[in-house]
Amino acid sequence: MRPDPNFWRGKRVLLTGHTGFKGAWLALWLQRLGARVSAIALPPAGAPNLFHLARVGPGLDSHFCDLRNAPALARRVRAARPELVLHLAAQALVRAGHAAPLQTFATNVMGTVHLLDALRGQADLRVAVVVTTDKVYRHRAWAYPYREDDALGASDPYGASKAAAELATASYRDSFLAAQGVAVATARAGNVIGGGDWAQDRLLPDAMRAWSQGQPLRIRRRQATRPWQHVLEALAAYLRLAQRLWEQPALAGAYNFGPLPQAAVSVGNLIESAAGDCPACAIDYGNEADPGPEVEALALETAHARQALGVSAHWALAEALQRTLHWYRQQQGGADARALCLADIDAWEAGQAAPAGQTPR
Repeated sequence: MRPDPNFWRGKRVLLTGHTGFKGAWLALWLQRLGARVSAIALPPAGAPNLFHLARVGPGLDSHFCDLRNAPALARRVRAARPELVLHLAAQALVRAGHAAPLQTFATNVMGTVHLLDALRGQADLRVAVVVTTDKVYRHRAWAYPYREDDALGASDPYGASKAAAELATASYRDSFLAAQGVAVATARAGNVIGGGDWAQDRLLPDAMRAWSQGQPLRIRRRQATRPWQHVLEALAAYLRLAQRLWEQPALAGAYNFGPLPQAAVSVGNLIESAAGDCPACAIDYGNEADPGPEVEALALETAHARQALGVSAHWALAEALQRTLHWYRQQQGGADARALCLADIDAWEAGQAAPAGQTPR
């Protein structure tokens, strides 16, 4: 469902993580909707990055602040006087979490706790959405998609830190924020793709880097399946969740967001579709001896979000993939990153299909 500009116009929104991939897209969308956005994040990591290329900062009350610094964060929250909070800031990579577990737990758990604690006593606050991940579930190695009431408890540091953030959020909701009149929910979204992601150890960014340099993409776990979706699908779900919580606070709780469970696709199938008929887009499966800490199969049951919130996918995976490849190809050819993002937002809202025939060259 298309975000409602009449709802978002003039709302004071606190967004964390606006210098990251998903956060940058969401900041642009909130600006288009007319929200008054205060944003908190670390400076963008690495170059290129979407925050700078899409000129995300102008139009926001943007601040660089480490969520691990509780006093500084509390000051920023008080200054923002938010009516709604969208918390995306995180250490968001599985393999990075394995390499730096202390930083990952400090950011994803205590950073979230610091934010939740800073929200206590905020008189105008009505809604808080805490974004976690589809990787919070205890790995069962079963054929069934995970539901919101399945056990939490991932074994890798990233997933475990996000599972702990889920528990912390539920605790603050039940102990403090619900009594304050704040509807709090967590959002567990499947793997997202879209233009402007240059993170390491993500499938399509790694592919774009390798293929643009004339190198083969080295793959781990070609049979691993994931609930892939375009980044705008996840962000639209967060916006829908926030609006419905405002209208009906009893909807507070946990939500899975992603494609239908049967639409989960393997790494091999996705990247072979991305390569298409491009002879220069080589794939090397010789890296499968290093599978990394990721689980083999992951799918989400999203019936709760469909029934309670009316959330449904606009773009099928084939369209999302073509839109993503088109974004990268156009940007590499000199197109403006901000204009490309806004064009995708317009197309998503209009329900348009992705451009055809956009394999990378």
